[in-house]
Amino acid sequence: MQASGFVLAGGASKRMGRDKAMLPYRGTTLVQHVAQTVREAAGSVTLIGDPARLAQLGLPVFPDELPGCGPVSGIYTAVRLSETDWNLVVACDMPAVSPDNLCQLLRSTHNAERDCVAATGSDGQPEPLCAVYHRRCLPALEQAIRDKRLRMRDLIKEIGAIWIPVDVSTLANVNTPAEWAEFEAQLP
Repeated sequence: MQASGFVLAGGASKRMGRDKAMLPYRGTTLVQHVAQTVREAAGSVTLIGDPARLAQLGLPVFPDELPGCGPVSGIYTAVRLSETDWNLVVACDMPAVSPDNLCQLLRSTHNAERDCVAATGSDGQPEPLCAVYHRRCLPALEQAIRDKRLRMRDLIKEIGAIWIPVDVSTLANVNTPAEWAEFEAQLP
């Protein structure tokens, strides 16, 4: 199956107090680590974020087409740019995401009767920033942005996503210095 991989790296990192995409992680940056994981699963990776900030990483990067609308705009931009039907989208602040889990999501799109496949953890809630979106989602994303319905957990339910359980520890994201320190303390 052909799919495109995208990493959302356009957030302001307000709670972190510094650019979380550029946090040092395993000899590289957090965004490069997540990008490599996405590439392993999807075969390609493109960053959605500020090209001036991310161009030095040597990866394809495109700006968010509708800044200020949160992750829904990043997903919209990714799906609009894509040349494939299915598009794996992962947030840059999910350091434990694994190629195996992402491949599981991609495999679940085969013969899928819905337009989105999302990871879900032990809380049973979908993780819209670790999901695969079909290009047929584009009108729903556009409408949500027009209507200012920007909460992705609500939108993903509206789209009617298939929810695939994965190891909840791989879905942890880091938004604050305390969460980052806790994550680093758990590393082997």
